[in-house]
Amino acid sequence: MRSGADLPTTSWAVLGMLSHAQELSGYDLKKWADWSLQFFYWSPSFSQIYAELKRLEKHGYVTSRTVLNEDGIRGKRMYAITAEGREAVSHWVNHSPVEAPVLKHSVMLRAWLGHLAEPDRLRSILTEHIDNAETLRRRAEADAEGSHANPDWAFPTAVLRWCVRHYEAEREFAKDLLADLDNLQKQSRKTQGRTKSRSSKSTRTTKP
Repeated sequence: MRSGADLPTTSWAVLGMLSHAQELSGYDLKKWADWSLQFFYWSPSFSQIYAELKRLEKHGYVTSRTVLNEDGIRGKRMYAITAEGREAVSHWVNHSPVEAPVLKHSVMLRAWLGHLAEPDRLRSILTEHIDNAETLRRRAEADAEGSHANPDWAFPTAVLRWCVRHYEAEREFAKDLLADLDNLQKQSRKTQGRTKSRSSKSTRTTKP
């Protein structure tokens, strides 16, 4: 099997979505990405999707045609994966290196810089993150349940269940960090208390 073009992962994601259907429009791809891919990889804009489709068509992995409305006025553009495109994305799935995921977590970064944060504000940031994780967990769970009846979506459904467990864990990790912050604050108050006590004793012993 040929290795195909050296494309970014987002191209393979779009090409992979096209492998699930005979034809899809850019709107369809956006809807499918929001239904599934956004939970673990990518929430694309329409401009990003069309840029990837243009790239894939240039490599011969995708064909497109314009579907006219009933009145003959130009309608939407439909895209289909070619045999070469299916072969290339299959090669990527089966033979590309297994890369360790790179975690870019802005909430975690802000907690890492907690010495610069106001304690109450840091707690509210983590609390909001917990709420967001729970919202995403529920949405992923609902999408997984909604696609369960369609055998063509067996693998995406299994990945959505993985996403459910991921957001459950993310929620619990953030709760653990909140508990750690409480312990840090308690330790800080104890340290400050001991420091004040030593300072007070030192003041009394040095009086004439």
